[in-house]
Amino acid sequence: MTGKKLVVLATGGTIAGRAASPADTVGYTAAQLGVEALVASAPSLAGWDLVTEQVAQVDSKDMTFDIWRTLALRCRHWLDQPDVAGIVVTHGTDTLEETAYFLHAVLAPAKPVVLTCAMRPATALSADGPQNIADAATVATAAGAGGVVAVSAGAIRGAVDVVKEHTYRLDAFSSGDTGPIGYVEAGQLRMLREWPESRDVRLVLDALATTSAWPRVEIVMSCAGAGSALVDALVGQGVQGLVVAGTGNGSIHRELEGALRRAVAAGVKVVRTTRCAQGRILARPDDVFADSAGLSPVKARIALMLELLRA
Repeated sequence: MTGKKLVVLATGGTIAGRAASPADTVGYTAAQLGVEALVASAPSLAGWDLVTEQVAQVDSKDMTFDIWRTLALRCRHWLDQPDVAGIVVTHGTDTLEETAYFLHAVLAPAKPVVLTCAMRPATALSADGPQNIADAATVATAAGAGGVVAVSAGAIRGAVDVVKEHTYRLDAFSSGDTGPIGYVEAGQLRMLREWPESRDVRLVLDALATTSAWPRVEIVMSCAGAGSALVDALVGQGVQGLVVAGTGNGSIHRELEGALRRAVAAGVKVVRTTRCAQGRILARPDDVFADSAGLSPVKARIALMLELLRA
C-alpha cells in the first residue's frame, strides 16, 4: 500500500450477488451485498486506508445513463483529492466494457480507475469476487498506474479494448487483438505495455453534469436479408445518431445502406463499425459513413453520444 487512500465505489452486479445455494452460480440475484461486505470479503485489504461509497445497486444489464453520470462525478471528486492513490469500481460483467469506456472518455485520469467484477455470486463455493477486488486494489495503488482499466481473472485490460466474450467462464473478458496491459500475479504486477493515456476531458463531464437529456443513439446490425424498416422507424422517432455494426470490413446490406443514406440526409449522424470480434475497419477516402476508429458497436455508441452532446 502506498500510504494514500484507496476509494472503492460500488455499483452492484454479480460480485454483490446472492444465491440460495453455494452450488448455484447461475440462478442468483445480482446486486444484494453492500460495499462494506464486498471489501470485507477481501482479507488482504484489512488495515488499508479505505473510503467506500455505494454509488448504485443494480444488475449491470440495467445500467443507466444517470448512474454513469453519478459515478463519473464521484470519480472526479475523489481523483481531485491529493491523498487518494486510486479508485476501484465494483461492477457487473454484462456492461462493464461500456462503463469502462464511458469513464475513459469523460475522465481519462492520470490516477488509476480500476473496474472489477465477478462471474460468480458472492455466495458461490468458489466465488471469484474477493480475489478480483484484491487484484484491483493492487493495481489502483501501484506506482505509475493511471487511466481507466478493468481487472479480472488476474488480467489488466484497457477500457478501449476490454470486451466480455464468454457467458460463463471465470476468465470471461478479452482485449481483442491488442492483448492485455499486464497481469496481477501473487500481488505483483507484470506489465506488457503502457498504461492508458490521460488527457483533459473535463469539459465533457461538465456538460454531462448539467444536461437533462442524453442524445439518442441506437445500434443497428447488418446481416443477410437486412432491411430498411428499423432505420426508417428510428429516424421517424427523432433518433440523433445511429451506429451500424457491419459485416466483415464494415460492409452493409444494400437495403440497410439505402436507409442509412436517407438518415444522413435527414441530419442523423451515422457511424460504421464491424460486428467482427477482432480487427478494425480499414477505411477508404470515399467511404460514405464515418468509421468508429476501431471501437466496438457499444463503445462507438457512447463516443457518438458524447460527440453529439458536445455539438
